[in-house]
Amino acid sequence: MLVLNNVEVIYDHVILVLKGMSLQVEEGQIVALLGSNGAGKSTTLKAISGLLKPEDGEVTDGEILFQGEPIHVLDAEDIVQRGIFQVMEGRRVFEHLTVEENLHAGAYTRKDRRHIADDIEMVYRYFPRLKERRTQTAGYLSGGEQQMLAIGRSLMARPKLMMLDEPSLGLAPLLVREIFHIVQRINQEQGVTVLLVEQNANIALQIADYAYIMENGRIVLDGDPATLRDNADVREFYLGLTEVGQRKSYRDVKHYKRRKRWLS
Repeated sequence: MLVLNNVEVIYDHVILVLKGMSLQVEEGQIVALLGSNGAGKSTTLKAISGLLKPEDGEVTDGEILFQGEPIHVLDAEDIVQRGIFQVMEGRRVFEHLTVEENLHAGAYTRKDRRHIADDIEMVYRYFPRLKERRTQTAGYLSGGEQQMLAIGRSLMARPKLMMLDEPSLGLAPLLVREIFHIVQRINQEQGVTVLLVEQNANIALQIADYAYIMENGRIVLDGDPATLRDNADVREFYLGLTEVGQRKSYRDVKHYKRRKRWLS
């Protein structure tokens, strides 16, 4: 469904962020893009969704193909029309609108207006708490409820590909598990392909069909979740476990020197 071939992204005409970035997302899969803060994960999503221009960024090399067609030359609104919707980092909702008004806003690109009410009810089935707060102003929702609303609003666009940028950020572990379980259900029941950007590798690998690990603007490792969890480098640096299963803090592993074969 989605292919990035040797994509290079530069900000302000001088700052090279993505350096030959390549990955692919198969239709119907959940694909996780993992890596530490500053690896270039969010830039990758913005390159796909056409949101680089407002930040003075541009794709300067390579190509991004969606269902076989190049999209890196399109504006963001054209990319949304093709079925790609990005849920931004930080639970961005329209704070002065109600929950239901936010959901209606997610459907603004649709032409089949008569099915919007049915889809709002579909969102409420996945997120019952939103139905309870349907008339409440979004700015007064909890962080977890705002994240649910952001995902629900994206569903209203009937996306073919939903891209989630750090959905676990700032949320309690129990709420993170609930939201990730719902994302998995949406993928399975609605057939929505998901590209998931996360720093929390442990939970992302629990729902992903395939995963890429990114560092310094390029992919350094990829594979199915079971293979990555068994990799000693991944276990120690990203999951915080030594080879004998001892838990290590991020402070202990943050300067971990990856094996040379990663970068070969």
